[in-house]
Amino acid sequence: MPRVVDHDERRRQIAEALLVVAARDGHESVTSRAVAKELGVATGALWHYFDGFDDVIRAAAAEVTRRTDERITAATRGLRGLARLEAMMREVLPVDERTRTEARVVVGFWGRLATLALTPDAASPTLGTWHESIRDSLDQAVAGGELRPETPTDAVMTLLRSITYGQQVVEVTEPQDSTAHLAALDAILSPWRT
Repeated sequence: MPRVVDHDERRRQIAEALLVVAARDGHESVTSRAVAKELGVATGALWHYFDGFDDVIRAAAAEVTRRTDERITAATRGLRGLARLEAMMREVLPVDERTRTEARVVVGFWGRLATLALTPDAASPTLGTWHESIRDSLDQAVAGGELRPETPTDAVMTLLRSITYGQQVVEVTEPQDSTAHLAALDAILSPWRT
């Protein structure tokens, strides 16, 4: 009797293997052969679950977003306002070994992802993915008196998104300590703090 395979789980495992190879060996080493070797399967086994290598890259980007989303959910449980926003940003900005490794991996994929047609699961870990959560946190901070009533939340959101991309690139090109990345967040929020 043939073994029953959970296709979604297997796709996730393949995406995770790609992320492991990229983090450990660098993007130039990310090939279908290397991913298959990491999984201990024949290269052809990958194509039972994906139409091509670009689909594996999309799935890997979605996997990073899924992981980050799980961390954000755990880190922000019970928090409101600026505490919630800052906890969220600590899971996205490259402030520890895990998020630094993620930054190196996702920044390396951005060029390739930019050339692919958009799909619903082609997300990369950016503030755009958590737009509503950020908006809610900023609104809570204004309502709770942590930020001034005239805080331009749309502009603040745009800046937060920019520093998220920017600080990930900075981490890849000129590694910083966590205080530098968090200082960028503070610089955006400080003019509006009460």
